[in-house]
Amino acid sequence: HCVRKLAEEALKSDLLKNVPTYKAKLRAFYHAWNPNDCSKNMYVKSNGFSVHRNPIAQSTDGARGKIGFRSGRHCWEVWWEGPLGTIAMIGLATKYAPLYCHGYVGLLGGNDQTWGWNLVDNFLLHNGDSQGNYPTVNNAPKYQVGERIRVILDCEDNTLAFEKNYEFLGVAFRGLPDTPLYPSVSAVYGNTEISMVYLGPPLDG
Repeated sequence: HCVRKLAEEALKSDLLKNVPTYKAKLRAFYHAWNPNDCSKNMYVKSNGFSVHRNPIAQSTDGARGKIGFRSGRHCWEVWWEGPLGTIAMIGLATKYAPLYCHGYVGLLGGNDQTWGWNLVDNFLLHNGDSQGNYPTVNNAPKYQVGERIRVILDCEDNTLAFEKNYEFLGVAFRGLPDTPLYPSVSAVYGNTEISMVYLGPPLDG
């Protein structure tokens, strides 16, 4: 069943290296980027797990996962497989958040329906307002293309946190609303690609 659903490309690459069982791989596919819920300037690649942004000038483009979360604890990995450009946001969006806007802006985090972390300058953004530096350490290392970031959503505590290189970076956002929240990204760089793999509940119990 898993082989029928998943692209051979995804099974053979190291895309799914952190989801060992076939059941987990299939679950990751059902949670992957939604090809019908991304900007018109983006498309989900044939592997099913990566979104590609076309080289369109003066445009910021977003993508959402297929499934939003309202209860439980959830963890997924996101990584850029191409240049970040000036703004590269990862985080959460409701179903009502826009997935496109004109110009180069922090689309994810730019309104009250989204919460984003800009990997370029290590700033958090919500409702168009900077929520400060993240992680809250001096001279936090910049994101390197290909690094997998774990996104940890706790719908019981209503918090969003991130991990990089298996290091917990702390809670980024608190007081998230009781509404389905979707894994999301926004990008500005032409031909960049972003992958997302759902892992399930966080391993810390």
